[in-house]
Amino acid sequence: MHLKWRQATLASRIVLVMVSLLLLVQAAGFLVVQRALDRQVAQEIQSALVVGERIWWRLLEQNAERLRDAATVLSADFGFRSAIASEDQQTIASALENSGSRIGASIVGLLDPSFHLIAANQADNRMADAVLHEIAANLANDRRGDRLALIEKTPYQFVMVPVRAPKVIGWVLMGFPVQQGLVDNLYYLADVNAIFYSPDKKQQASDYVSSLHDLTEVVIPGVLQQQSRLDVQNDVLITRYVDMNAMGGQLRLVLMRSSAQARLPFEQLKWLLGIITAGGLFLFGLGSIRASRKVTRPLKELTNVTEQLGQGQFNIAVPGTNSNDEVGSLARGFERMRANIAAQQDEILHLAYWDRLTGLPNREQFRKKLISSIENCRDAAKPLVIITLNLDRFKHVNEVLGYGSGDELLKAVSSRLLELVNQDNDIVARMAGDEFAIFLSSTDLAGAIVLTDRITKAFEVPLAFNDQTVDLSASMGVACWPKDALEADLLMSRSEIAMHAAKSKTAGVLIYSPSLDSSSLQTLSLLSDLRQALQEGELRLFLQPKLDTNSKRVVAAEALVRWQHPQRGLIPPLQFIPFAEQTGFVRQLTLWIFEEAARNWASLQLSDENLRISINLSTRDLLDHDFPEHLNNLLNIYDLKADAFCLEITESAIMDDPQRAEATLNKLSEQGFKLSIDDFGTGYSSLAYLKRLPVNELKIDKSFVMAMQKDESDAKIVRSTIDLAHNLGLTVVAEGVENQIILNQLKSLKCDEAQGYYIGKPMPVKDFNSWREYWYKNQNLLFSDF
Repeated sequence: MHLKWRQATLASRIVLVMVSLLLLVQAAGFLVVQRALDRQVAQEIQSALVVGERIWWRLLEQNAERLRDAATVLSADFGFRSAIASEDQQTIASALENSGSRIGASIVGLLDPSFHLIAANQADNRMADAVLHEIAANLANDRRGDRLALIEKTPYQFVMVPVRAPKVIGWVLMGFPVQQGLVDNLYYLADVNAIFYSPDKKQQASDYVSSLHDLTEVVIPGVLQQQSRLDVQNDVLITRYVDMNAMGGQLRLVLMRSSAQARLPFEQLKWLLGIITAGGLFLFGLGSIRASRKVTRPLKELTNVTEQLGQGQFNIAVPGTNSNDEVGSLARGFERMRANIAAQQDEILHLAYWDRLTGLPNREQFRKKLISSIENCRDAAKPLVIITLNLDRFKHVNEVLGYGSGDELLKAVSSRLLELVNQDNDIVARMAGDEFAIFLSSTDLAGAIVLTDRITKAFEVPLAFNDQTVDLSASMGVACWPKDALEADLLMSRSEIAMHAAKSKTAGVLIYSPSLDSSSLQTLSLLSDLRQALQEGELRLFLQPKLDTNSKRVVAAEALVRWQHPQRGLIPPLQFIPFAEQTGFVRQLTLWIFEEAARNWASLQLSDENLRISINLSTRDLLDHDFPEHLNNLLNIYDLKADAFCLEITESAIMDDPQRAEATLNKLSEQGFKLSIDDFGTGYSSLAYLKRLPVNELKIDKSFVMAMQKDESDAKIVRSTIDLAHNLGLTVVAEGVENQIILNQLKSLKCDEAQGYYIGKPMPVKDFNSWREYWYKNQNLLFSDF
């Protein structure tokens, strides 16, 4: 079906779509109308049943009024009252019989003021006395004075009026059996069928009157179950049940309305709507055919135009441009396309092979030129050289001066490179971003090195653009064909590897060697293994003790991580920590160290002293807004307080993004962590922020501490740092303590804590308590001069 639809003509599809849409709209409209009719029929039926119930009560009320009038006439008759006064039973009985016969009352009785039977037209006076006494007692309390009652499975309507002379000397009670005529009148007046019945305890109708006549036996089972819908001879009767509140048993009226009868007036409307729909579909189909042909004919002509344009024929005339409708607008659009397509082809080719910003060849053109040159030089074995160049600190230019200035800088760089590379068949190309490539087709490796020296010296002259002067440098990688690679793509890749190595080592220029490539592969493998180290439990927590210079007590320890690789053995931190920082994996390492320290914290405490554990934070930790929350969760897990830890931050980590770092440090300080500036003195701008940061401690870099014994300048730096920290209310830790003399100097300078190999090397956490026990037992022997 889908294939046939795709093969159909546009005209056919337009007609089918339009007719289908109209059919869908008509079907939706018919469905809405149908539902509206169903609701209307349901409402009409319910309304008819409500009206029927009202008429029923009115019929009962009319019967009651007729009975009441007859009883009133009898009670007002002088002779009847005289007979009551004289207790003339024969006269009373005759009057009751005659009055009941006139109005069709089956039960007529005279009761005394206490509702006991005096006389009645019934033979069994004992039964009548008990039954009529109960009925009269209820009627006396009824405001309307009429009630329904069930006597011997027959429903009656009773009324009662007093006989006064002038006091009440008796009551006249009349009972009228509810007969077939009442439900027939209801059907005649309200067009609603009814069954008046009395269900017994077995849910069977003991006696009933019905307007359904022969169909009554069919619906009685459903009526006794009080079903809301009764199926009768391809019709559905909607029911409404009314409890009659009768005496002597249960009486119920069910009102029924035929759905087919109520729906009949609306069926003609549905047929009329169907005829209108069919006629509309026919006329709409004819109109759609004419309209589709008017649209598709000029489209076929324009299709022929596109085929000719696709074949490169741009001197053809486009038909239909004089038309003022939408097809004419399309034709004029084709005409403009025809006129511009040739120029666009030239522009596309230019964009495909040239960089729009600098006007230099792009990567694709550079690659094609390299492939062609390699093919031409295979037999001659003529060397080819590629130099890949990447600007240093270009990102900083974009961030400070804006991307517009960055674009101007790239233009200036391209102009300077074109001035330096001016040999025929040599190419300067912009590869991407701030990366350029130079192809030398007539120069060997030695000539390429000379060119890189010239580029380096040329970059020593600041670049000027837009009234800005920028000092710029570049990292370059050099690769040669055929020595370094035989294929163009591999040669370009290895030149880039050399460039990245030069950038990471700040070497300026590097020539490709296989060691650079293997180092890169080794690094990738190492980082891949590091991700598994956390899961496999290959990381180890080490602690290096910190000593209070006055009490000689071990008051703290710095937490360090070591990697016990299953194949490579113990890997030094310098081989994996820097790469973890570059990739962002250092955040997982920091959390692992903190959790391991928290897990072992309780086992490291002595009864007379608390050991504080220091954790090193990286730049990425400080830039992570969720980092304080992670630490707080770990504290809650191990039920520890923040003051059990000291967080060490390097100056460089703070200065990468001072505002975000300061915000994170403020959160950590508010949580109760002690904060320390690690490697203090090696940065450049920390003093400007020191007074604002919530730090508690300065840690003097070991480069100053280790040399203070021999270098007076370093000793002065240490002394000044200690005085500065104490004046700011901070404690001081000196790392790099390598001998007793340095330790004595630090104590004399009132340095608070010391750390170094002379005190203790980093050790596994499980060995720390043993070392501390040994330290306290032998410290007098080890540090007799301390």
